[in-house]
Amino acid sequence: MRVPERVRKFVNVLFCLVAVFGIGWGGKEIWQVLSARHQIDEACGGLVPAGRVLALSPAGGTVTHRVADEGTVQLGGLLSGEDCEIFSTEAGEKTGTSSGERWFFTGAMGSVAQQEPYTPEDPWDDLLDPGGPYTSHVYPDQPLGGGIAGTVSDTGVTVQLPCADGRLSGRPAGTLWASAGLTESDSPFTEQGQLTGHDRTVMADIAVTTANRLAERAGCADRLPDAPDDVPALTEGPTPAAEASGTCAWFRGSGLVKGSGAPDQTLQSRTDSRAWDERCVLVLSAQRANAVWEAEGDGLDSVYSPDRPGKYFASFHTYSGAAAGNVQLPGSAASRAAVDAEPGEAGRVTGEPVWWASSVCAGKPRVHTMTMSFGYGRVASSEYGRIFRTYVDDQARRHDCTDITFPDAESFREGQ
Repeated sequence: MRVPERVRKFVNVLFCLVAVFGIGWGGKEIWQVLSARHQIDEACGGLVPAGRVLALSPAGGTVTHRVADEGTVQLGGLLSGEDCEIFSTEAGEKTGTSSGERWFFTGAMGSVAQQEPYTPEDPWDDLLDPGGPYTSHVYPDQPLGGGIAGTVSDTGVTVQLPCADGRLSGRPAGTLWASAGLTESDSPFTEQGQLTGHDRTVMADIAVTTANRLAERAGCADRLPDAPDDVPALTEGPTPAAEASGTCAWFRGSGLVKGSGAPDQTLQSRTDSRAWDERCVLVLSAQRANAVWEAEGDGLDSVYSPDRPGKYFASFHTYSGAAAGNVQLPGSAASRAAVDAEPGEAGRVTGEPVWWASSVCAGKPRVHTMTMSFGYGRVASSEYGRIFRTYVDDQARRHDCTDITFPDAESFREGQ
């Protein structure tokens, strides 16, 4: 059938109008994406994959970056560590900021040897109520897996990459690190206080790509493999001590602490031979903590009742590889000067319930730390000399460690 000329002209004109209209909108969207990519590349020195940042849930609308020396990557400072901070109007609108612009993403990278020291918990820390109501979710970090030295937290992913042959800022690069994370875990873009499955996977890809780009910049021979396609959700803690597994499996059924004052909960992670910071926390539930205080602590100077969940705890860390040479313990109440936990040595922070031991595993140093909460340490530290020893011995068995150096038994005397 032949289409009448006037109908054909009408259809052509309509197609042209639709095309022009589409090009206009498409051009605006293309310009917005190109502008966003430029903002990310400019802020992050081209090291963070801009396209993957734009795939994150809060990356909608207009994307900008912090315009300052702090919050933008300075290529000359990569050895000591740099970061970039990215904003989006969608994140601002959904969180209700008046400007409609919100800091939602931070990318960071540098050399492990030059980064901020690794520090275990302080005896006064709140482990189950981190600055929020008692119902706050607590998610212990988990290994990334996939043959990568990496950790997944409730807000992001951090990875490490050995680089013995590379250089940054004219100095040996050593082990490199890179991280990608959301600014906070209680944003409307998270699920029950942790990243969504989509954003976990994207964050892992960003961290791995950033590390590999930094390795290329430093002239490193090695690269990390591709990030896992499906990064599992974190397991909420605490979990019952009777079900302890992974990093706390050594405590389950050990009978090390008996009676009504025994830790009955744990914060634990999966084990991974590539982990540079392996953590296990023994926690007393509110009921058990109060029972210990009533039996042992009531009346002792400066031993306060445990008024929050998780106030009585004993936390264990093992730092390995490059991290082992960069561990600082919280200083004593008198001096507040940080104490270096030196590999090959062992001891206790004067006047504080914080100890460290060391070992050598596969020819590399490891540092093991134990922090007890202040009140619990005052009344139960004498029991924890053998508990700490059991923890370190388990680490030595699992990782074929030798040359264990352990604090003196006297350092675990109660009341110190």
